[in-house]
Amino acid sequence: MADTVADLLIDRLIDWGVDTVFGLPGDGINGLFESLRRRQDRIKLVQVRHEEAAALAACGYAKFTRRLGVCLATSGPGGLHLVNGLYDAKSDGQPVLAITGHTYHDLIGTRYQQDVDLERVLGDVAAYSERVMSASHVCNVVDEAVKTAIARRTVAHITVPKDIQDWPSSGPRSKANVARHSGDLYADAMPLPPQSALQKAADLLNSGSRVAILAGRGCLTARKELLAVAEKLGAPIVKALLGKAVVPDDHPLTTGGIGLLGTAPSQEVLEGCDRLLIAGSSFPYLEFYPRPNQARAVQIDLDPSRIGLRYPVEIGLTGHCWDVLRGLLPLIEDKSDRSFLTQAQQRMAQWNELMETRATRNDLPMKPQVVARTLNEFLQDDAVICCDTGTVTTWAARHILIRGAMEFSASGTLATMGNGLAYSIGAAVAFPGRQVVCFAGDGGLTMLMGELATIAKYRLPVKVIVIKNNQLGMIKWEQLAFEGNPQYGVQLQPIDFAGVARACGVPGWHLADPRLARGVLKEAFDQPGPALVEAEVDPNEPPLPGKLTTDQAWQFVKALAKGQPDRWDIIRTVVENKIREVV
Repeated sequence: MADTVADLLIDRLIDWGVDTVFGLPGDGINGLFESLRRRQDRIKLVQVRHEEAAALAACGYAKFTRRLGVCLATSGPGGLHLVNGLYDAKSDGQPVLAITGHTYHDLIGTRYQQDVDLERVLGDVAAYSERVMSASHVCNVVDEAVKTAIARRTVAHITVPKDIQDWPSSGPRSKANVARHSGDLYADAMPLPPQSALQKAADLLNSGSRVAILAGRGCLTARKELLAVAEKLGAPIVKALLGKAVVPDDHPLTTGGIGLLGTAPSQEVLEGCDRLLIAGSSFPYLEFYPRPNQARAVQIDLDPSRIGLRYPVEIGLTGHCWDVLRGLLPLIEDKSDRSFLTQAQQRMAQWNELMETRATRNDLPMKPQVVARTLNEFLQDDAVICCDTGTVTTWAARHILIRGAMEFSASGTLATMGNGLAYSIGAAVAFPGRQVVCFAGDGGLTMLMGELATIAKYRLPVKVIVIKNNQLGMIKWEQLAFEGNPQYGVQLQPIDFAGVARACGVPGWHLADPRLARGVLKEAFDQPGPALVEAEVDPNEPPLPGKLTTDQAWQFVKALAKGQPDRWDIIRTVVENKIREVV
């Protein structure tokens, strides 16, 4: 029974099917926590160690379940800590509801303790941000917030003053406010383009001789339809990072990823195509798309405002990728000339050989590629892989191979560090029977390292793989290759991550010898519950783009000439890599 405003709010979340909330207690939300305590049989609280982790975990939960993620934080600093994780959700189009406390309703705006106007602070990241004013107001606000987050695939925010949380549930109601008028149901519009638009799109694609497909996260539920269209068109499928799990990495129709983390064959496909189908992706790096006027393009996206956002398209098709591709399929003609696809497949075979060469070296210090490649042997066909941001994203994108029903995600457009472990918490809570792997760098893991205690507390079976090079590696290589300057400010104080994990209650292993990689990883994966492997790797192994541009090479040389401290080690590493590849 709902006795308070807080009870009404939590009950309304339960009505909407919310069963998990990620949060951290505080006096500004004690009323909400009491309501959660009395409803433990219907809604689970996952206590984290930092509110940023709560928001990132809610984002990860939303990404992997395709449901609403919910996070809860106290007033003032608690709500402020949510901001980064909420922007991650907004940037990657994930429905997340943030609930925060506020100071006493009659002291708001008087500089009382923790009096922060979170409605205003979160007004940019949240498409809907509202303060609950009374018992008769709360259900209306919750309904509007939930519907906005789901419909727009974005962030919504509710804040409740601490005293209002404890007000009786039977407060006064205005004459205009009809009880429960807002409803607790949401129906997707399921838009589908008109047949004439589908026919024009098919005609444009059929007229090309070198068709390419750029597939993103919007195709994660459209694998069957995407492969069928690609097969008829003889079109290589290039995958944006968040679309890595769209099709298996060893499928003959894909050339893998694109961008700085991608493959050379994928870049060549986009450089050589005359038709481009962009399906469920807003891949942000404009420099990797075909040249202007090179390719005529069709784009499929659920959000009409994203049509033509990255590349000029002639035909935009609004709708879910599985629906639109299914509608396109009978209109697509079987392409008899498969030379464009065949050439891409030949180049992909060469690329895979190169990746195998790089990932099977036994020299010391250990190459990070060795860890990523060996990890494949222990991944189940439905594993959920949560990747942090940094050089680790390159090794994961190129060397962790998607197969079966695996899921993969990272922080896409925002590219925030620290997301990997928090995403893993969201995934492990959502799928208690599935294998969850966090692939993180030492820089990213350090940011929210306290969440090791969270996976220990709940015995979440997350396997954490930490690539340790004692530096912010991606920043180092960006300073060298993009700015032409020596590295500065990127060296990290070494941390014994295996020791920290053990101190938190998580078994930990140290790995530095590539010949021991298989054995160490096997021990960790055989361990029930959480486990952490600290892999110490070569800090001079460059995460170079699949195709290095002349400008990048020149900036790299300039940086070395300016006095890069470890320039001879870097030169030796690059030269050794090239010699091995030629041999």
